[in-house]
Amino acid sequence: MASELIHLGFIADGNRRWARARGLPTLEGHRRGFDRVDKIVDALMDTEVKYVSFFVFSTENWDRSPEEINYLMGLIGKKIDSLTKKAKKNNLRIVLMGRPEPVDPKLWQRLLKSEAETKDNTGLSVIFCFNYGGQWEIADAATSAIAAGETSLTPETFAKYLYHPEVPALDMVVRSSGEQRISGFQLWRSAYSEFWFLEKNFPDMDGDDALAAIEEFHGRQRRFGK
Repeated sequence: MASELIHLGFIADGNRRWARARGLPTLEGHRRGFDRVDKIVDALMDTEVKYVSFFVFSTENWDRSPEEINYLMGLIGKKIDSLTKKAKKNNLRIVLMGRPEPVDPKLWQRLLKSEAETKDNTGLSVIFCFNYGGQWEIADAATSAIAAGETSLTPETFAKYLYHPEVPALDMVVRSSGEQRISGFQLWRSAYSEFWFLEKNFPDMDGDDALAAIEEFHGRQRRFGK
């Protein structure tokens, strides 16, 4: 049987499809999707899960329309403000993984401020993969390792240069909307992850789905190549 589920990740997919299926503007799907983050966090606060990651905006998403990008940036700003209040009240830690450019510097500073204000909290760590790409994280880690003078790397020493190296490997990754791709989500940390692909779109998910992911995880047998 599987060990404890320490780090659970969500590839939050299907926001636009959820909206189209209901005859709503696609932007409404993003708003609803961001609301689901709170439901999942609430459900996980008193479980074995210590880290929950959300893939909310990738380095490839800049190819979307300016209207959609501007709306998403506004949503992310509002969500981080509300989540910071929740974090301070409930001992949550906010963690940011991603690249600062070309994000608006003011928004990036708001995200860093939320991270700094909650860094000493000891409860559930809520990780936002924002302007994030798994290949970029590895490339940035390699650049940092070279700058540090590393000449011979092992997986263990290389991992010290990842974004937030204290964050452990992903035990399970959940992807919504029926798609069965990893899309660059935490490539290094997902090397031995369990994967669970759901048909429902992310705006239809709630806390019960997060708890179901824990149950699904404990029904798996992890071998790690053995």
